[in-house]
Amino acid sequence: MASAALALAACAAAGSRDGSAASADSLAALRRDDSVWLGRVSFGLDTGTLAAYRRLGRERYLDEQLRDPSEDLPAPVAAQIRELNADEPQRQQLLQALQERRKAINALPDGPDKEQARKALNDEGGRFAYQAIRLELLRAVYSPAQLREQMVWFWLNHFSVFQYKADLRWLITDYEERAIRPYALGRFRDLVLATLEHPAMLQYLDNSQNALGQINENYARELMELHTLGVNGGYSQQDVQQLARVLTGVGVNAGPAPHLKPEWQELYVRRGAFEFNPARHDFGPKTLLGQHVSGKGFAEVEQAVTVIVRQRACARFISRQMATYFMGDDSPAQLVEAMADTFQATDGDIAATLRTLLLSKEFATAHAARFKDPMHYVLSSVRLAYDGRTISNSRPLLDWLNALGEAPFGRQTPDGYPLSAATWESPGQMSRRFEIARAIGTGNVHLFDPENGGTPTTTGFPQLSNRLYFEAIEPFLAPGTRTALNQANSPQEWNTFLLTSPEMNYE
Repeated sequence: MASAALALAACAAAGSRDGSAASADSLAALRRDDSVWLGRVSFGLDTGTLAAYRRLGRERYLDEQLRDPSEDLPAPVAAQIRELNADEPQRQQLLQALQERRKAINALPDGPDKEQARKALNDEGGRFAYQAIRLELLRAVYSPAQLREQMVWFWLNHFSVFQYKADLRWLITDYEERAIRPYALGRFRDLVLATLEHPAMLQYLDNSQNALGQINENYARELMELHTLGVNGGYSQQDVQQLARVLTGVGVNAGPAPHLKPEWQELYVRRGAFEFNPARHDFGPKTLLGQHVSGKGFAEVEQAVTVIVRQRACARFISRQMATYFMGDDSPAQLVEAMADTFQATDGDIAATLRTLLLSKEFATAHAARFKDPMHYVLSSVRLAYDGRTISNSRPLLDWLNALGEAPFGRQTPDGYPLSAATWESPGQMSRRFEIARAIGTGNVHLFDPENGGTPTTTGFPQLSNRLYFEAIEPFLAPGTRTALNQANSPQEWNTFLLTSPEMNYE
């Protein structure tokens, strides 16, 4: 069984595109390009997504997805999310309480009580981080606003933070909810500023330590290299140094406001735990990317961000990243240029840029299959296998993503997980995917075990040979996949073969 499934998963991508034509039966199967397009703009097909696409057609479906959609989740999922968000404290209060607890723990004498207190605090951080991951995964699996969820994941990876640094485990829920999600389909400048002002980013890339006389260039460098302009974005080391000076005084403060000289008080900015402290700011003249930045406090930061995001290099870099995410490594240069034109003409409108990409001739006729990264593989498998059934335990999803090397908030370096397919196409990756497919296919999962450890009320055995399969997958299976499925000795084995097929690993 294992050898057959692994052989399926290792088949060339072209094999998954040369299946038989759609049969003209009562199911009125989709065209292959419809199935591929819909699979790429979502986290995988399910009945609700397919029905909406059929009802609206491609362009109207996309327009609905690009509008600011409401979070119309299934009632049981919405209840889980309300429960997760119910006790989420404000970040300023959270950080202040965290500092006080650490201070109290450090004051304890060495011994078992101190170690137990440290462990309890560490466990609490783990619970906060898991809460953020559950929120992300539940929405990605169940939200009908699939394109928004795709972009939330894209931007979380683009503006990546690592949960195990500093206080980030306590902050990543707030980071996603307030710095990423509201701006995922908005204007890029607003998104950059939202991440710039968030304590998670400021702690992760050390700008909370950046002050006059103690310059820290780390965030300034990554802001230009990873977030906006790209490695070859036309900036110099001098530009990095100038931007670092602009960012002096931008930091985190969970305690009381500082005592400032009268002339600085009106320049002081405080939003929750975010702080711009003019006493820590370099007010000297600066030149960034050839433009003068005047010494006027936090307005310098806003001016600098505007200068950066309006560069042609930024439009090209962000367009290329989005095209690679949706199309794979060989995105056509002319399409990237068209997206960059839209990006600049609309002052960084993400939704408009996506529309240029997703309705382009190049995207519609792309024949090179994109190998799914772990996030897309796991979620598309679950969406197909359970098709709207509410999972009550997200831990297996996280365990699978950990095993495949792409857990949310788990990338230690600030470059985010690679978009290149070559990163994920390895024998070890395929072997682990087979184990995940076998767990799902045999029903040997704990997705329906209550999070609190209670007794499951349902089983995890999926019914993959269903209407969705016959309508959107079966017509396009390659001959090798059909042969393997016909050789399955049980429904469990058939499920496993399907979930490890090229059609489930590529799109």
